[in-house]
Amino acid sequence: MWDLDFHLLTPALGLCYFRWSGMNFFFSSLLCPRRCLSHMGPKNLTRVSEFLLMGLSDDLELQPLLFGLFLSMYLVTVLGNLLIILTISSDSHLHTPMYFFLSNLSVADIGFTSTTIPKMMVDIHTHSRVISYVGCLTQMSFFTLFGCLDSLLLNVMAYDRFVAICRPLHYLVIMNPCLCGLLVLVSFFISLLYSHLHSLIVSQLTFFMDVEIPHFFCDPSQLFNLACFEIPISNILMYFIAAIFGGVPLTGILFSYYKIVSSILRVPSAGGKYKAFSTCGSHLSVVCLFYGTGLGVYLSSAVSHSPRKDSVASVIYTVVTPMLNPFIYSLRNRDIKTAMQRLLRRTV
Repeated sequence: MWDLDFHLLTPALGLCYFRWSGMNFFFSSLLCPRRCLSHMGPKNLTRVSEFLLMGLSDDLELQPLLFGLFLSMYLVTVLGNLLIILTISSDSHLHTPMYFFLSNLSVADIGFTSTTIPKMMVDIHTHSRVISYVGCLTQMSFFTLFGCLDSLLLNVMAYDRFVAICRPLHYLVIMNPCLCGLLVLVSFFISLLYSHLHSLIVSQLTFFMDVEIPHFFCDPSQLFNLACFEIPISNILMYFIAAIFGGVPLTGILFSYYKIVSSILRVPSAGGKYKAFSTCGSHLSVVCLFYGTGLGVYLSSAVSHSPRKDSVASVIYTVVTPMLNPFIYSLRNRDIKTAMQRLLRRTV
């Protein structure tokens, strides 16, 4: 049972008390004074009923262009990932652990994009920027769910490549169907738990009335910045969340690739090294794209003075990365390209 609450101790103590799962963190009251108490009266400290999503631009002439651009990217993302799923499920040659994880990654990518882009397109079409408190919390929950699932699946895929290259003779024994299914289920439930934790933290925050979010979706970092405490504690929370969201899975990926590179370097022939590393090329490209853009945007937003620029940059990891994943895996993978050609021949 997660135990989450925020308390402000007496002024004599001069400390803010934050308890999370039985762990106590103390911060100086000079670092985290309650700004709501100093800027607004107690009568205005009510929970907001809705937020305003400011979007990517206020220019009315750009709205049709943005609508068409994001509609195109969303359709390419959904259709491309559906094609990957259909190709893998319809070709028995691709019923292996690596492609099983890839099909689940495609499902996560569709969910990740679908939590933000459809709402933004509806807002552009209806000229409305309002999102309810419950709707914002729901969107943020699904965003963290699929984002964390993406991260964990990339970690699982790195482990799969580690076993394939470093333990080739035991690969089919280790990566058996039961273990593969278990890894996906564990990844999903960890993501669900993390999403629930995120929602519990945000539900404890107090916001000003008529809150404007300088983003096109309910980004957790923006919600922390808008809450009724000063920036330093929101930075601490944001870095802490980024460490869980990206740091732990990324550590597993880096360790797997450390072992993979060490194993590849022991291969005597250049051709053998290239063949071994080529099986990791697509996954490594997706990892760099996902973590490079995602962590870069989140960590830079802590010191950035332009939230609108942060929202534009976040398009890369919320839209562009899921859109490019099918192209990366299909263009760099001979098995996927061959299976797609067979599927198209059967369809025609």
